[in-house]
Amino acid sequence: MHFLIDDPEEDGGSPPVATVLLVHGAGAAMDSPGMLAIAKALMEQGLRVVRFEFGYMAARREGVRKPPPRANLLNPEYLEAVEQIRSDFDGPLIIGGKSMGGRVASMVADELHRQGKINALVCFGYPFHPPEKPGQLRTDHLADLKTPTLICQGTRDPFGTWDEVHGYTLSDAIEILWLEDGDHDLKPRKTISGFSAADHLRTMAEAVASFAKRVA
Repeated sequence: MHFLIDDPEEDGGSPPVATVLLVHGAGAAMDSPGMLAIAKALMEQGLRVVRFEFGYMAARREGVRKPPPRANLLNPEYLEAVEQIRSDFDGPLIIGGKSMGGRVASMVADELHRQGKINALVCFGYPFHPPEKPGQLRTDHLADLKTPTLICQGTRDPFGTWDEVHGYTLSDAIEILWLEDGDHDLKPRKTISGFSAADHLRTMAEAVASFAKRVA
């Protein structure tokens, strides 16, 4: 399993508040522009960010085109990544991911939290349902989630808009940071919202850093 590490200490910064383990969404690799932007924004807030890829995505680098499997089938790979990171880094650990990656992390979070292996969960653009299929909810396990959780979501995300998500039954352990007019990549339309993508990245990173200090 290969990792990409963004560590503030390597740039002469202070020891990180926490390590954030992130995995990609269904279609974009760990070094995609979106994943890189999230990692850099979090590192600038004093967090160590470790990115990794599921096996099907890593296989694509070898020319093997594999579709993503069902999300629950990826749970063992996420658990393996956590074990490796726990052996490499001390201190608080927050798990999470972009879209599908965040969903997988949310499925293993309570087990890991109960074992004392993680402190919290953070998701970027949680896929509450497939686009244009609001009846196919992926929220059953979120109603009883015990792990402290922060979800960063755009208000017009087609996988779960502000209007839709406010009608769901979610655990009190879940906080949601709503980013005005953000899409699934948290990007707003500046002419409509007045915010830029950089604005939302900074707001998101500051919120995650504040959350990390509380749960650490």
